[in-house]
Amino acid sequence: MRILPLVLVAGLLTGCGASVRQAAETDTPVTISNCGREISYRTPQRPVAYEVSGAEKMFSLGLADRMRGYVMNKVADPAIAGSPWREDYSRVERLGTSRITREIAVNAKADWVLAGWGSGFSEERGITPQLLDQVGISSYMHTETCWNFGDKKVDVPPLEALYADLENLGRIFRVEQRARDLVAGLKDRVAKVSKPANGRPAKVFVYDSGTDQPYTAGRQAAPNDIISTAGARNVLGDLKKGWTSVGWEPVVQAAPEVIIIIDYADQPAEDKRKFLESFPALQAVPAVQHDRYFVMSYGDAVSGPRNVKAAEDFAAYLRSVGR
Repeated sequence: MRILPLVLVAGLLTGCGASVRQAAETDTPVTISNCGREISYRTPQRPVAYEVSGAEKMFSLGLADRMRGYVMNKVADPAIAGSPWREDYSRVERLGTSRITREIAVNAKADWVLAGWGSGFSEERGITPQLLDQVGISSYMHTETCWNFGDKKVDVPPLEALYADLENLGRIFRVEQRARDLVAGLKDRVAKVSKPANGRPAKVFVYDSGTDQPYTAGRQAAPNDIISTAGARNVLGDLKKGWTSVGWEPVVQAAPEVIIIIDYADQPAEDKRKFLESFPALQAVPAVQHDRYFVMSYGDAVSGPRNVKAAEDFAAYLRSVGR
């Protein structure tokens, strides 16, 4: 077991050195299992979160006032505008508008980083939990991404991964009851999502982007559980992948009855819809023939508390079209 440092250098934390030193002396570490690793954490004093997934898990637990900042790609700007935590986004500093880097974390004097493996953390880009450890910064990885990390791959369904993250963050930040209440409320809402009257799940294809090859969601990505919660079936849910590219042939063969279009800044949903309707290979697909498209915000589609609202909204859409 290792205890990760609370701060880079206490003297670097201008204006709060005394309180940080006191916390370091009195704060009992908690041990969390994260992506197959047992990690001991002291309470982070200058945490940084990456992207919607990280920021909104923190915001939903009421931790905005404890954050040093967040990093968010510009493509997520519409997701911020539509977020129930818009005010938190506006009062927490945005440290970058592209991908998170080790330099951003160091320059921010962060002591803890929240991101996903392959979604923030990357060996190729030189920002991994191990490399952050070397500069005195602890980290936590989204459980949804653990299936693709390390030798001890942890395979947890997306919604269960969300619940695990919220509960783990509750322990790390010493807001356990708040986390338990939040998770219980989300689970209660999931249990109440209406299911199709005829019992047959609608076949659904998730279209993120791509023309030569569609970029879509496999069973490790949040939309897979959003779809199943709504009583439908992801036609590519057998893929042991998160977000991934496939050929058009399996999509056509699956004959989806509904297409979910992911909406974000640089590739608006309406442009994607026009492509789908003009692409010859899809003209016989029921979803295209019957004009059944459901637009889902990027902020709803990535791992986070908004996944449950996405399932509620998608279920309502399915019932509205008789599915």
